[in-house]
Amino acid sequence: MTAPLAWKMLTLDCPDPPALAAFYAQLLGGDVAHAQEEYAMVTGVGTTLGFGQVPDHQPPGWPNERGTKQYHLDLACVDIDEAAARVVELGGTIPDEQPGETWRVALDPAGHPFCLTDASRW
Repeated sequence: MTAPLAWKMLTLDCPDPPALAAFYAQLLGGDVAHAQEEYAMVTGVGTTLGFGQVPDHQPPGWPNERGTKQYHLDLACVDIDEAAARVVELGGTIPDEQPGETWRVALDPAGHPFCLTDASRW
């Protein structure tokens, strides 16, 4: 039996991470724990919120009949390879293109990306 995954953070793509982090920190009563041009993080709001810069970001329209909302989950796990195998077992995929060594991007069955991360880094 594999160890359960734990939801640690929701990361939103956006054009200006520090500004969006400040908005959510103020709106939700959290703290901006990290802010730089490319990335910002808010804590103390029930879960950690991350904000990653995407050049030429296009926000999803509202209403959103085509389902183009933008987000990804970061899931902490003890063994990334084991968790990736479980994702595939459950109908998800692991794309060939990966951005780093300390996490793994996966796609759920509907194609939404999320990251498997090393729990010891949290």
